[in-house]
Amino acid sequence: MSKKLKSNDVITTKSIKTIIIPEGKIQDYIDGKLRKDTPEEYVRQNIEKRLVNEHKYKKELIRVEFSLKVGNNKPRADIVIFPDDCENFVQENVKIIVECKKEKIDPHDRKEGIEQLKSYMSVCLNCEWGMWTNGLTKIVLRKVADEKGKVQFVEYIDLPTADGKLENVDRPKREDLKEPVEDNLLMVFKTCHNHIYSTEGMQKQPAFFEFLKVIFCKIEDEKNSFEPLEFYVTSNELKSPDGQLTAKKRISKIFEKVKKKYSQIFEENDEIKLSPRTLSYVVSELQKYSVITTQIDVKGKAYEELVGANLRGDRGEFFTPRNVMSMAVKMINPRKGEKVLDSSCGTGGFLVTAMMYIINQFQLDAENKLGRPMSKWSYEEKRTFDENASEIANNIFGFDINPDLVKSSIMNLLMNNEHAKNENVFRLNSLLPPHEWSDELKTNLAKALGIKKESIRNSKSIAWFDVIVTNPPFGSKIPIKDTQILSQFELGYIWEKVNGKWVKTNRLQTSVPPEQLFIERCLQLLKPGGRMAIVIPDSILGSPGLGYIRQWLIEHAKVFASIDLPADTFQPRNGTQTSVLIVQKKTEEELIEEATKGYMNDYDIFMSIVDFVGHDKRGNFIYKTDENGNLVLENVEIKDIIVDNNGEEVEVIKTKQKKVLNDQTVYVPVVFEEWKRKEGLPW
Repeated sequence: MSKKLKSNDVITTKSIKTIIIPEGKIQDYIDGKLRKDTPEEYVRQNIEKRLVNEHKYKKELIRVEFSLKVGNNKPRADIVIFPDDCENFVQENVKIIVECKKEKIDPHDRKEGIEQLKSYMSVCLNCEWGMWTNGLTKIVLRKVADEKGKVQFVEYIDLPTADGKLENVDRPKREDLKEPVEDNLLMVFKTCHNHIYSTEGMQKQPAFFEFLKVIFCKIEDEKNSFEPLEFYVTSNELKSPDGQLTAKKRISKIFEKVKKKYSQIFEENDEIKLSPRTLSYVVSELQKYSVITTQIDVKGKAYEELVGANLRGDRGEFFTPRNVMSMAVKMINPRKGEKVLDSSCGTGGFLVTAMMYIINQFQLDAENKLGRPMSKWSYEEKRTFDENASEIANNIFGFDINPDLVKSSIMNLLMNNEHAKNENVFRLNSLLPPHEWSDELKTNLAKALGIKKESIRNSKSIAWFDVIVTNPPFGSKIPIKDTQILSQFELGYIWEKVNGKWVKTNRLQTSVPPEQLFIERCLQLLKPGGRMAIVIPDSILGSPGLGYIRQWLIEHAKVFASIDLPADTFQPRNGTQTSVLIVQKKTEEELIEEATKGYMNDYDIFMSIVDFVGHDKRGNFIYKTDENGNLVLENVEIKDIIVDNNGEEVEVIKTKQKKVLNDQTVYVPVVFEEWKRKEGLPW
């Protein structure tokens, strides 16, 4: 049993304060008290951090759970802020009130909605501003009196910053754009998407792609660094139909630039389909942030969570969980200078995982060579690193048949690396015969690969990539029946067993599940000696009638690893049992040698069974327990710098106890790396 920790377990030294936070608790960012880790508390903590780090309000002027007197009741306001010159922290001096609710609370709820906020503001005589939020919806009110002294509540885009300058709320200057802290960008993304979904009558996927257009506009406006920002809406514009229309025209002009820049994913006549009212609201939520300069892990997490919530399970597209992608990429070990492809890239998860893996490995190597961390590099060293990161990004390629997923994939890459080239993600049915690819596609692809367009002729002339990481669409519901497609593949033909060996006939199959053809297409796309990590249904590995696929595969490639995944991996939407195969395409020399000898060279195969991937069949997280059924807890250190009451900086080390996710995928690459070393594999 683990030691039971008390809330006052605090150890203090001269310069370092260590705070132990028990599992299920969260330390308040403002007053330091330990509170229950609830959905409502999650919202409040993110707001507190935004008020301090983005709006620049002083912690000492903020109170949490501040008691108010409302008639005969004494409710507690979640957060109140007092003015700079305040000496008496009483109700009448409150300047700003913030009410934080859990997601399921509606802003129009009679007891806990915005009417509650108005009642709190009304009893605080000098309270001018208020904000109500449930993490998905945010409403900001300003209390003003008309000529007759009647109090009115006027809706604004956001709370003013600590300096009180309202003009920065309406039209932020480029230098005033802020980087969102922790999960605030995720909250903003969810707020925007849910607003589109609920007010425009769209399904989740169309709502997501309309939001994506707005994000493209936001990034384009930020990159136009020599001009004033045009991605904004003022509070007055937000209030009137005419003002909303003005704002939409302004954003639509930015979208015209976006369409020209990303002509391969946006049609010339494409437009933002959101109503002026909805678009204005979304812009108002995003305009104060700098998406470009936000830390990669912050914006990457926000985007991935939004993608995961809205783009799953259609047309055989069951997107690979992040931990499985990480496992596969680490095992295949892509390196700087290698061209990496996902032939059915979906929303770009494998592409981003591979790109960031290579960049991180390059950074570690550079830090070891220079003998110091990146934070201590010179300007020239950082510039050289950026150039290399750009080169790495430009070697990442993606194909997908779905134009909307191509947009999503490009945005995913841009969110994680502004150097990523949008030209390297192509809308393409990867199974089409190369001679049927459009002339425009072949021109752009040849340019990106540095080859001649005329060389793109057939399935035997497309071996361009060093590494492929992919999870192709699979299932009998989306079979390939086109004879032009089937005839390119040996696996598109009927095979018969003769004397214990499978032999290909000259008769085409009438229907083939796509994942079977993708195995062969991916090997065609690999250079000789190139390697691949591919997710496939277990039927390919075990069904007696599919033995010809296994025979074909081991004749053309070395299968170095097979990782058996649990049925819950793609749940709650798909229970197909799958495996990850790690294979290396045989070289021409190896094929000739084996043909001459009449048998294949012998080699060992790494095999592993993953029983747990961190979630169950309903998609809920599962955590490790000990032999007695008790949750296993681990200590996680979080370092921070604060200023104490004497004005001196103090390093704070918070040790938070966390449940350990029951995810075995994290161990596989470590064991596989040791196995590769013993086998003498150079990659």
